[in-house]
Amino acid sequence: MLGKKMEKALNDQITWEFYSGYVYLSMSAWFQSQGLPGFANWMEVQNQEEVFHATKMFRYVLESGGTVELGAIAKPKAAWKKPLDAFQDALAHEQGVTARINALVDLAQKEKDHATNNFLQWFVSEQVEEEAGVSDIISKLKLVGDGGALFMLDKDLSTRVFTPPVGA
Repeated sequence: MLGKKMEKALNDQITWEFYSGYVYLSMSAWFQSQGLPGFANWMEVQNQEEVFHATKMFRYVLESGGTVELGAIAKPKAAWKKPLDAFQDALAHEQGVTARINALVDLAQKEKDHATNNFLQWFVSEQVEEEAGVSDIISKLKLVGDGGALFMLDKDLSTRVFTPPVGA
């Protein structure tokens, strides 16, 4: 059974995960408007991952005897000057998500909620992957700049697909 503090914190995170999806969907729309469908695809897949994360937490709260209360989702930013700016915003966002997940783990440990602590470890590992993936693209964007190589990177990003984790 979830304690009330943990339940509230998880509900807040569910809303934040849906907001994260919204952020990436907004970035996808912007990339599409810039004629970069591969970048748009990458962000759309990222949206799918974030919705998956929210749903995973949603189910956990319910399975743990808690009550889900969905919060309002804020309007995300809608435009950037260049692709690098969008990915730098994405990295800052993921670093914020990491801090939030770490705070949830801290709370679970403080509350001696071993089940939730165990559940959250998947998200801890996932955030390492999330930050690394965005950082990798930032490195590539810095290498290619705003020239023609940007279209090669766009083509590369168009191959990304969402595959739900095994056992999820």
